[in-house]
Amino acid sequence: MTTAVADRTLTSIDRCDRCGAQAYVRVVLESSGGELLFCAHHARAVEATLKPLTSAWHDETDRLRETAPVPVD
Repeated sequence: MTTAVADRTLTSIDRCDRCGAQAYVRVVLESSGGELLFCAHHARAVEATLKPLTSAWHDETDRLRETAPVPVD
C-alpha cells in the first residue's frame, strides 16, 4: 500500500464494511496490510480490540462535528 492511499481523505463513496454507512475511519492491518473502513459507531465498537493490530488508524470522525456555512441574505 502506498502512503498516498493511506492518507487520502475519505469521501461519501467510502462505506463502512460492517453496515454500509459512510466511512469516517480507515484501518490498515499490520499483518496483511489489508484495509478496513468503518463508520464512527463501528470504529468505536472495535477500536479497543482492533487498534493494537493496526499499522494505521486514520480517523476523520471530527468531520461529523463540522457545520455548513449559513447563507447571508
